[in-house]
Amino acid sequence: MSVQFSLQLLNVDRVSAILEDSMQFTRLGSTGLEVSRICLGTMSFGNSEEWMVEIDKARPIVKRALDLGVNFFDTANVYSSGRSEEIVGELLKDYRDDVVIATKVRLKVGEGPNSEGLSRYHIMGQVKKSLKRLRTDRIDLYQTHRWDYSTPIEETLLALNDLVRQGIANYIGTSSMFAWQFAKALAASDRLGIVRFVSMQNHYNLCYREEEREMIPFCRDQGIALIPWSPLARGFLTGRYKRGGKADTPRYRSDKYFAERFFKPEDFDVIERAEEIAKEKGVTVSQIALAWLLHKGVCAPIIGATKVEHLEDAVSSLDVKLSSDDIRRLEEPYKPHRIIGPLPVPESGR
Repeated sequence: MSVQFSLQLLNVDRVSAILEDSMQFTRLGSTGLEVSRICLGTMSFGNSEEWMVEIDKARPIVKRALDLGVNFFDTANVYSSGRSEEIVGELLKDYRDDVVIATKVRLKVGEGPNSEGLSRYHIMGQVKKSLKRLRTDRIDLYQTHRWDYSTPIEETLLALNDLVRQGIANYIGTSSMFAWQFAKALAASDRLGIVRFVSMQNHYNLCYREEEREMIPFCRDQGIALIPWSPLARGFLTGRYKRGGKADTPRYRSDKYFAERFFKPEDFDVIERAEEIAKEKGVTVSQIALAWLLHKGVCAPIIGATKVEHLEDAVSSLDVKLSSDDIRRLEEPYKPHRIIGPLPVPESGR
């Protein structure tokens, strides 16, 4: 074995050891539950889109996540029509007592008038299917997947409260909505004397900061954990897409929302500033984007990964230090965006 090759192996082992010692944990909002500061999102697990990975490619990602100390995994009943939950259940079944599994309910899962929403009927039916796919007897964090304008929030909360009382769910959380809706939900829980949402899975990243206006200050006031989705803007904040360049990746080709949400001149202003700072610090652009989120007080960004390297890169962001000047420079190019995440209020009013 050559000296050069031996040194390469030594360097790989050294980096691996550093990674495995670097995981940080925090409490999920005001609860006593401790979660890793990186959450592995599994929307990329399945087969409904070109850019997703099936179980053979998901297995090494989950194994590496566990090796690195990740104990927080997020999925949803709609991801690949339930296939994501099946993959998560299969890959985590031997580690069930050591991990925190989060899933969601609300979006359309079939045909018929009761195939979506947050009615008691839909929640109770879907939780049974999620439990079966996940191969578990309880869900650690059961989240509502957007607001339901057709169901009284009291009905939804009472159903979720029953799941917690029965031990089917340990905690309840929610996802993107307007701040007034979240305030209404928490007030209803307090009025009824039942469990509250403990987390908000909202859309938040360097290229989309509209949540800073109302939702994030409100969550901080209420002790709600922030676990943002799309922390890398669907891959835009990895730096692989260049101003004026041709975008031709599987995600860009098959994700109908990607091109319309980003790729504007002001978005490239942000990514180019992040590239400057990444170069100065000798780290990747995605590590800068994730480090910025972690410095902004989020609990755990939900990162997607289709390769082991994506996960390792994310975990390494925990060690990236940003000064107040770095943060100022990163935030300086931002321009207001249209609202992305909450479902629009129907014209009928409900």
